[in-house]
Amino acid sequence: MIKAAIKSINYYLPKNTITNDELAKDFPEWPAEQILKKTGISTRHIAAKDETASDLAYRAAQNLFTQSNFSAEDIDMIILCTESPDYILPTSACSLQHRLGIPTTAGAFDINLGCSGFVYSLSIAKGLIESGSANTVLLLTGNTYSKLMHPKDKNVRTIFGDAGTATLIQGMESEQDLIGPFTFGTDGAGASKLFVKVGGSRFASDSDIPQEQNEPREDGLPDNTLFMDGPSIFSFTLRVVPKMVKALYAKTNLNIENIDLFVFHQANSFMLDKLRRQSKIPEEKFLIGMENIGNTITSSIPIALTNAKNDGLLKNKQTFMLVGFGVGLSWAACLTKNTWDD
Repeated sequence: MIKAAIKSINYYLPKNTITNDELAKDFPEWPAEQILKKTGISTRHIAAKDETASDLAYRAAQNLFTQSNFSAEDIDMIILCTESPDYILPTSACSLQHRLGIPTTAGAFDINLGCSGFVYSLSIAKGLIESGSANTVLLLTGNTYSKLMHPKDKNVRTIFGDAGTATLIQGMESEQDLIGPFTFGTDGAGASKLFVKVGGSRFASDSDIPQEQNEPREDGLPDNTLFMDGPSIFSFTLRVVPKMVKALYAKTNLNIENIDLFVFHQANSFMLDKLRRQSKIPEEKFLIGMENIGNTITSSIPIALTNAKNDGLLKNKQTFMLVGFGVGLSWAACLTKNTWDD
């Protein structure tokens, strides 16, 4: 029986960085030590002015092909998960097919999702492979939130970083699921809690906003920059994530003892510690690894997995729980086996 399996993961970080010391100069009320204590982040990687999300995904894919036994010729489906595509159209995955030298017989499409996007994309890759529609899926992520952040917004500038990742998912013979099952959730009533109001089709510019809808932001910053209601996002996360973890236990008839490692979206260390405690997960089974990277949105889970593998923390056949949550509001979780070849 053919089952979808993760065979390789790699990533790319932009060369430009911003440290807590640099941020403290812009926000003197937040010393570098306080930023680290509050977020668990000391450094974030920031895309260059001419560097886009597809550029980051492209370099991540190149790293994967260089450092694994796979090549562009193996790919028959490309998925790019991003909230910052290069253009309104065409889909950035199409341009990546050409740039990477992937055969024209491959399919390619984008998914517009944020912090839950990697888990959602895994479910789609699994469906494509196990339905026989594809054999080898290249799942790419890339985001450049830095281009959406206002220089005076300390809430987002202290947290988010840019990155790209590449995950190769392939069919292999197995009697058991190697990816899945999944649980999902959505609460669109909270869409405005993590939001860029201006720049899409509804409001292309500030002048397109009807007067009755043109309420100033709480922080007084422009509507074409990223807005985050931190307290609301925090409350939402504590409300839905522990329930989602329990729901996945119930769906699989498993419990904490059966899971070798929990890899949550790397939001910030304060939030993750709260979630770990609320979900009663032992520290030794809970992965936190964002200090020198930041919150990289869709890329955070694959980066955390790659670094854990490079640090020798992962062993073959281990069972992981992957948990994504955030913008949307959207959340998803799944189980996956460690089946990497490289």
